[in-house]
Amino acid sequence: MTVKLVTDSTSYIEEKTKKDLDIKIINLSVNFPDESFEEDAVDYDHFYEKVKREGVIPTSSQPSLGIIHDTFKEIIIRGEEVLGIFISAKMSGTYESALHAKKMLLEEYPGACIEIMDSKTNCMALGLQVVEAAIAAKAGKKMEEVIQTAQQIRERVRFYFVPASLEYLIKGGRIGGASALLGSLLKIRPILYVNDGMTDVKEKVRGTRAAIKRIVDMLHEDASKYGLKHLLVHHIHDYQRASELAESLSQYYHREVTASPIGPVIGLHVGPGTLAVVYCTEE
Repeated sequence: MTVKLVTDSTSYIEEKTKKDLDIKIINLSVNFPDESFEEDAVDYDHFYEKVKREGVIPTSSQPSLGIIHDTFKEIIIRGEEVLGIFISAKMSGTYESALHAKKMLLEEYPGACIEIMDSKTNCMALGLQVVEAAIAAKAGKKMEEVIQTAQQIRERVRFYFVPASLEYLIKGGRIGGASALLGSLLKIRPILYVNDGMTDVKEKVRGTRAAIKRIVDMLHEDASKYGLKHLLVHHIHDYQRASELAESLSQYYHREVTASPIGPVIGLHVGPGTLAVVYCTEE
């Protein structure tokens, strides 16, 4: 049977890729005091401008169990298998809801094949797992091989990012007030990464420029040791700087490097102006 990939909107996979590989997306939502949006239904620029204009950091919410259940059901009643790969279970309840939906459906359809995987990350660090798994599925690989493909990417993917300010991390309770004050005074920029499913500080560097340089240095070190399979730049409402970084990396590695936006659900926790590099090594 054919394996179909399901993921959530925080994967930020490009529209053409989703369509070409028939990847099904389940939306998380963002909620302002006066309105709510499913993540794929809001223009990213409009969202971030609204945040800056109103000075309100919205909240996010996971998809309902019913939506996940119905998405899986639509696939299995066609006689296909489901592989769901979702945002880190330590960042969202989406993964646990998917497990619950699987349990409900197996009671109704005992012969169905539904597998759920924790990506242990988000953004295109998640998206690359899904894309490579979907490519394997499209090539006719069995479920076990498709899962193995995704797991190999999960082991090799790296996601480093630098916030433009500490404001969103402070308001979200992700950094203490004393640390925030110190960072503001000394212009310290944390290089953040996803460590076993949670956002953590990799290093602290004085200044954004130095932080980006350090990320690029880590990329070069890993690429020289292990080879480079995937590379892209992420940004939160800062296409200009992201494009410049992507162009620089493109020239260095002689390959196309895209500047891909991060949407509201992840963006609201880190803030506009954030730059990131996502890459996956060959080994």
